[in-house]
Amino acid sequence: MAYNRPMRASQRAFCFLCCAFLANLFFISAHAIAQSTPKNSAAPSAGDAQHALELAESGHCKEALPLLKKAIHQATSKDLKKRIGLDGIHCAMTHDQPYESLEFLAVLSRDFPRDPDVLYASTHAYSDLSLRASQDLANEAPFSFQVHELNAEALELQHKWDEAAVEYRKILEINPSLPGIHARLGRVLLAKPQPSPADVEQAKKNFQEELEIDPRNAVAEFVLGQLAADAGDYSTAIQHFTRATKLDSAFEEAYLGLGTAYNSAKQFNDAIPPLEAYEKIAPDSPTGHYQLAVAYAGAGRRADSNREAQLQRQASEALESVKRRAASAAENQSGSQPPEQK
Repeated sequence: MAYNRPMRASQRAFCFLCCAFLANLFFISAHAIAQSTPKNSAAPSAGDAQHALELAESGHCKEALPLLKKAIHQATSKDLKKRIGLDGIHCAMTHDQPYESLEFLAVLSRDFPRDPDVLYASTHAYSDLSLRASQDLANEAPFSFQVHELNAEALELQHKWDEAAVEYRKILEINPSLPGIHARLGRVLLAKPQPSPADVEQAKKNFQEELEIDPRNAVAEFVLGQLAADAGDYSTAIQHFTRATKLDSAFEEAYLGLGTAYNSAKQFNDAIPPLEAYEKIAPDSPTGHYQLAVAYAGAGRRADSNREAQLQRQASEALESVKRRAASAAENQSGSQPPEQK
């Protein structure tokens, strides 16, 4: 289900909590790159770069940082550029100049997008920047709705759904018309392991209120469609899923939900277009192939149904193979761990 779809960007703790902040970091970094080197300045020599590295690696980061910032844009050797960037990040983060790391992060992320050393350093740097930003927010505006929102998101990561709901309700007390918050409250109510009928009804109300504030919220439409489908109200589900696909043409779960609802309502011909659209977006989905096979069979297209049934079996087998390989890798990794020292 895609009740939690707004968080898909979601998925690593600090990036989840500060996704908007991190987006700004990249923007600022890119701007910094464009503005960093004066047009008429002379390019630093290889000796200058080496001097900057020696300063950084001997702990003289205050003197090294300006030289490293110049050198990283002039280095022609990839190994040298990577070393400059990593030293620049280290100096900035360990000498209380965290925002000086942005320029190095931007260059390294652009030129070494798959390098483990760069990814490791970037993870720590962005985490530290996120933590600092959250602390600044708590210090500067401790009673703001943004602080409650950050708290709620952190509680969601810990699966503390009731506590997160309390935080979202506090936000609505401050600003009942704030876009997105009714939907987030509805989401945490549905995220419980076993939401009660009262939770489901309250969540439904929250998503309806979200649409009153933001009529273009495709996720709210989708969740209302899913709730209607779960209740067997396929006519209402079809209306919500249809609106979700119109609001977000790349919303694959909405196409699947729409096609599945049409199948459940025995409207097989109507189910085929959204399911075909879903299959184009998610060609490896066993569920998509299965639902399309059902739709084709109901529409009398037996050959197409048989083809989709075969694709469904193949996709299921491929998925199981991936799961087995992942489980085997995890078992091997666990077995290779040294025993704990007593």
